[in-house]
Amino acid sequence: MSGGGRAGVLIAAVLLLACAGLVGYGLLDTEDEPKPSAIPTAAVTYEVTGDGPAEISYLGPDQDGKATVVRDAKLPWKHTVQVPLGETPTVAVVLGEDGGQAACTLAIRGKHMQRATAMGEFGRATCTGSLPADGN
Repeated sequence: MSGGGRAGVLIAAVLLLACAGLVGYGLLDTEDEPKPSAIPTAAVTYEVTGDGPAEISYLGPDQDGKATVVRDAKLPWKHTVQVPLGETPTVAVVLGEDGGQAACTLAIRGKHMQRATAMGEFGRATCTGSLPADGN
Protein backbone atom coordinates (compact mmCIF):
# COMPACT_ATOMS: atom_id res chain seq x y z
CA MET A 1 0.00 0.00 0.00
CA SER A 2 1.35 3.42 -0.85
CA GLY A 3 1.70 6.27 1.67
CA GLY A 4 -1.33 8.06 0.18
CA GLY A 5 -3.50 4.99 0.61
CA ARG A 6 -2.57 4.61 4.27
CA ALA A 7 -3.33 8.27 4.96
CA GLY A 8 -6.77 7.89 3.34
CA VAL A 9 -7.54 4.78 5.40
CA LEU A 10 -6.34 6.56 8.56
CA ILE A 11 -8.53 9.63 7.83
CA ALA A 12 -11.53 7.40 7.10
CA ALA A 13 -10.97 5.49 10.37
CA VAL A 14 -10.74 8.73 12.37
CA LEU A 15 -13.91 10.09 10.77
CA LEU A 16 -15.70 6.79 11.41
CA LEU A 17 -14.68 6.84 15.08
CA ALA A 18 -15.75 10.49 15.40
CA CYS A 19 -19.17 9.71 13.88
CA ALA A 20 -19.57 6.65 16.12
CA GLY A 21 -18.68 8.79 19.14
CA LEU A 22 -21.29 11.41 18.28
CA VAL A 23 -23.96 8.78 17.69
CA GLY A 24 -23.04 7.02 20.94
CA TYR A 25 -23.17 10.33 22.83
CA GLY A 26 -26.65 11.00 21.44
CA LEU A 27 -27.87 7.56 22.47
CA LEU A 28 -26.29 7.63 25.90
CA ASP A 29 -27.07 11.23 26.75
CA THR A 30 -29.15 10.88 29.91
CA GLU A 31 -29.72 14.55 30.54
CA ASP A 32 -33.41 15.29 31.10
CA GLU A 33 -35.38 17.38 28.68
CA PRO A 34 -35.11 21.08 29.40
CA LYS A 35 -37.53 22.00 32.14
CA PRO A 36 -40.23 24.47 31.19
CA SER A 37 -39.85 27.89 32.69
CA ALA A 38 -41.55 28.39 36.03
CA ILE A 39 -45.16 29.47 35.80
CA PRO A 40 -45.67 32.93 37.30
CA THR A 41 -47.71 33.01 40.49
CA ALA A 42 -49.26 35.48 42.90
CA ALA A 43 -49.48 35.33 46.69
CA VAL A 44 -53.02 34.54 47.82
CA THR A 45 -54.03 34.66 51.49
CA TYR A 46 -57.08 32.75 52.61
CA GLU A 47 -58.53 33.40 56.06
CA VAL A 48 -61.49 31.92 57.91
CA THR A 49 -62.61 33.36 61.25
CA GLY A 50 -65.49 32.36 63.50
CA ASP A 51 -66.33 29.65 65.97
CA GLY A 52 -66.35 25.90 65.95
CA PRO A 53 -64.62 23.51 63.64
CA ALA A 54 -65.30 23.92 59.94
CA GLU A 55 -64.39 22.25 56.68
CA ILE A 56 -62.27 24.54 54.52
CA SER A 57 -61.36 23.98 50.89
CA TYR A 58 -59.07 26.21 48.87
CA LEU A 59 -57.11 26.35 45.63
CA GLY A 60 -53.49 25.66 46.49
CA PRO A 61 -50.23 26.07 44.65
CA ASP A 62 -50.60 23.03 42.40
CA GLN A 63 -51.41 23.49 38.77
CA ASP A 64 -54.04 20.81 38.35
CA GLY A 65 -56.92 22.95 39.63
CA LYS A 66 -57.86 20.57 42.47
CA ALA A 67 -58.86 21.97 45.83
CA THR A 68 -57.05 21.23 49.07
CA VAL A 69 -59.47 20.28 51.86
CA VAL A 70 -58.90 20.85 55.59
CA ARG A 71 -61.41 18.90 57.67
CA ASP A 72 -62.29 19.96 61.24
CA ALA A 73 -60.17 23.10 60.95
CA LYS A 74 -59.94 25.04 64.18
CA LEU A 75 -60.83 28.68 63.69
CA PRO A 76 -59.34 31.18 63.19
CA TRP A 77 -57.44 29.70 60.24
CA LYS A 78 -55.12 31.51 57.81
CA HIS A 79 -53.01 30.23 54.93
CA THR A 80 -50.98 31.97 52.21
CA VAL A 81 -50.03 30.11 49.02
CA GLN A 82 -48.61 30.93 45.59
CA VAL A 83 -51.34 30.36 42.99
CA PRO A 84 -50.51 30.16 39.26
CA LEU A 85 -51.63 33.19 37.25
CA GLY A 86 -54.77 32.53 35.24
CA GLU A 87 -56.30 30.39 38.00
CA THR A 88 -59.29 31.45 40.11
CA PRO A 89 -58.30 31.45 43.78
CA THR A 90 -61.19 30.23 45.91
CA VAL A 91 -61.75 29.46 49.56
CA ALA A 92 -64.95 27.87 50.84
CA VAL A 93 -66.07 27.13 54.37
CA VAL A 94 -68.78 24.71 55.49
CA LEU A 95 -69.97 24.67 59.09
CA GLY A 96 -70.91 21.42 60.82
CA GLU A 97 -74.25 20.25 62.15
CA ASP A 98 -73.74 22.32 65.32
CA GLY A 99 -73.87 25.47 63.20
CA GLY A 100 -72.24 28.65 64.36
CA GLN A 101 -70.82 31.47 62.30
CA ALA A 102 -67.73 31.78 60.13
CA ALA A 103 -66.43 34.32 57.62
CA CYS A 104 -63.98 33.74 54.79
CA THR A 105 -61.77 36.43 53.30
CA LEU A 106 -59.49 36.39 50.29
CA ALA A 107 -56.55 38.70 49.60
CA ILE A 108 -54.38 38.72 46.47
CA ARG A 109 -50.92 40.22 46.81
CA GLY A 110 -52.07 41.74 50.10
CA LYS A 111 -55.13 43.43 48.58
CA HIS A 112 -58.50 42.42 50.08
CA MET A 113 -60.77 40.99 47.36
CA GLN A 114 -63.84 39.43 48.97
CA ARG A 115 -65.53 38.48 52.25
CA ALA A 116 -68.49 36.17 52.83
CA THR A 117 -70.24 34.81 55.94
CA ALA A 118 -71.64 31.35 56.74
CA MET A 119 -74.24 30.93 59.49
CA GLY A 120 -76.23 28.11 61.05
CA GLU A 121 -76.30 24.37 60.63
CA PHE A 122 -74.17 23.35 57.59
CA GLY A 123 -73.85 27.04 56.65
CA ARG A 124 -71.66 27.76 53.63
CA ALA A 125 -69.63 30.69 52.36
CA THR A 126 -67.31 31.04 49.38
CA CYS A 127 -64.81 33.75 48.47
CA THR A 128 -63.24 33.94 45.02
CA GLY A 129 -60.80 36.24 43.30
CA SER A 130 -59.25 36.65 39.89
CA LEU A 131 -55.65 36.19 38.76
CA PRO A 132 -55.27 37.40 35.19
CA ALA A 133 -52.99 35.27 33.04
CA ASP A 134 -50.75 38.27 32.25
CA GLY A 135 -50.12 39.09 35.91
CA ASN A 136 -51.70 42.58 35.86
